[in-house]
Amino acid sequence: MNNSALRNHMASLYLHIPFCEHKCIYCDFYSVAPNGAPAHFEALVDRYVHALQREIELCAADERFAASYETVFFGGGTPSLLSPTQIERILNLLHRHFRIDATAEITLETNPGTVDLETLRAFRSLGINRLSMGIQSFHDDDLKFLSRIHTAEQAKECVRNASRAGFDNVSFDLIFALPSQTPERWESNLQQANELAPQHISAYSLIVEPNTQLHRMVQSKQVSPLSLEADAGLYETTIDFFTTQGYEQYEVSNFALPGFKSRHNSNYWNHSNYLGLGPSAHSFWGHRRWWNVANVVEYSTRLERNTLPVAGEERLSRGQLRDEELFLGLRSEGIDVAGFRKRHNSDLFTEHRQTVDELLRERYAVMRDDRFRLTSRGYLVCDEICASFLS
Repeated sequence: MNNSALRNHMASLYLHIPFCEHKCIYCDFYSVAPNGAPAHFEALVDRYVHALQREIELCAADERFAASYETVFFGGGTPSLLSPTQIERILNLLHRHFRIDATAEITLETNPGTVDLETLRAFRSLGINRLSMGIQSFHDDDLKFLSRIHTAEQAKECVRNASRAGFDNVSFDLIFALPSQTPERWESNLQQANELAPQHISAYSLIVEPNTQLHRMVQSKQVSPLSLEADAGLYETTIDFFTTQGYEQYEVSNFALPGFKSRHNSNYWNHSNYLGLGPSAHSFWGHRRWWNVANVVEYSTRLERNTLPVAGEERLSRGQLRDEELFLGLRSEGIDVAGFRKRHNSDLFTEHRQTVDELLRERYAVMRDDRFRLTSRGYLVCDEICASFLS
């Protein structure tokens, strides 16, 4: 099967739910919060849901998207702010208009403090079979600094409730490299996470993104980021801890127990097709990438006029596709050398012999079954390794 056919066979749906109770200081994803006007916020959410339904109908009418979808991902924002009734309406429409696999992975991003046991049971009954929880920390002062709305105890109770509700595929998001964070402090987070026995962990370094409150705090000297050396040390601790506990590191920031890799995220990294719905959502199909307007009012207005809310697009050249596949593969489960050569008429071992030999010799990478992939040691300097190939 050629690369184009493979991507057409494996497709994913992403739905951006752009609502939060409160905007976190570090977040640069598009979202809106009530800001003291709950009635207006509720009306905006309802208008958005109707607009999303129309976008589903319009996209499904395009024969280019007549694929089999093996994953559905509700991301945000805080998708768990939507009611089970609203999620049900969306899922019913997806099943009516798209070919969703019977064994599809259907993920809902969930923030502790926004759901109770009854709500989680309702989500599970609708066919949601994977939860991605934005826990971030098990220390209340960290959560307060990050402007999260939940406490550490609420996070733990949410995990327990997920199990009671019948979820057996739960992922945690954790953030390290907070200002002044010590190794002992981070190790306490890792221990508490492990005690709750999630099937999947995503552990990210705190990044100071432009146009966020955290960026403004750094600029005004209210906050001093952790040093790069300390950040790297915490990342190495994370890798050592979770791999020792039986998790496989299958991407720079992701760890999974056997059988619980995120199929949705893996499709992104495999360069598979995905269709993004909702304001600011991005899509990738074949050689084309496009993105929606990042404004829920403009998004809704366009769809009320039966117009797709596309803000921009790009057509990727052969060289761009090659470089993206190389970058994504090195960040995740490696490069299928023979397949890469066939798809791009490019031989990594001929064009980058010296780099490849050095990475293998220094144990930054391994070669197994014609697949070249980075080791945990290589993940530590993944960006530098990617740059050496792309250059």
